[in-house]
Amino acid sequence: MEIFYSEDIAGGYVRLDAEESAHCVRVLRHREGDSIVVVDGAGTMYHCTIASVIAGRDRQSRGVPTVVARIDSTEPGWHGHPYRLTMAVCPTKNIDRYEWMVEKLTEIGVDRIVPVIGDRSERRILKTDRLRRLIVSAGKQSLKAAFPALDEPVSVRDFVRLPIESGVTGGPSLPAATGNLKFIAYCSDEVQPRADLYSVIAGSPVVITGRDSHVIAGDDRQSLSNITILIGPEGDFSPEEVRAAMDAGFIPVHLGESRLRTETAAIVAATAVYLRGTQLPD
Repeated sequence: MEIFYSEDIAGGYVRLDAEESAHCVRVLRHREGDSIVVVDGAGTMYHCTIASVIAGRDRQSRGVPTVVARIDSTEPGWHGHPYRLTMAVCPTKNIDRYEWMVEKLTEIGVDRIVPVIGDRSERRILKTDRLRRLIVSAGKQSLKAAFPALDEPVSVRDFVRLPIESGVTGGPSLPAATGNLKFIAYCSDEVQPRADLYSVIAGSPVVITGRDSHVIAGDDRQSLSNITILIGPEGDFSPEEVRAAMDAGFIPVHLGESRLRTETAAIVAATAVYLRGTQLPD
């Protein structure tokens, strides 16, 4: 299935940018009257018919034609998921691993990716332009109409203090036990005994012991409405960061007995949410 991407949508028409137009006309040989599928990156798929191919004659277009397509029908929420997942992940020392992770998170289906800089992060500067291009490519390849938003890097401490965004229902932020679940994946029980992420995601009652003892319970669709997962750098989070996250309502969790690389931990955590989400009733 060929999918094109555009944010330039108005008045019943879609306009493809230079790169997408070139792929459409020069590579795939589409012409006026052909049917194409376009996604907007925000969740809607558009069934379109190419109305015109405008020759690029100015210097800015570099000779690349512009494809303008008429919208015939739309499919809001195409290939979406019944939860909102934010993955806040420290950049890896090897940037190739982080780029791979961003690509795979997009394929699995997440809503927001936040590069966070921890006390022990070896990479403290991250350019996001290439990551955004990878997100678009991976989103189209994996048949997504909604692509994850990519934030600019922020420190772990600043991130945990940010307010949680509204859930998929569009309502206000909810208390932790009924709508918003926030986790920090940590490699030790030094600060507080950790819960099993899989058990919490599965809806099993989980008792969190320590200074803030409480119970997360219920096999409730609402418990998956808005999830945030923090993944640390190669050297893990510092105890001070874990305490700051806990003070902000994050629950320390583990991902099993294996010691996982940063990018692997992010993929495993996102997959756990994805697999649980696909089992929820409509």
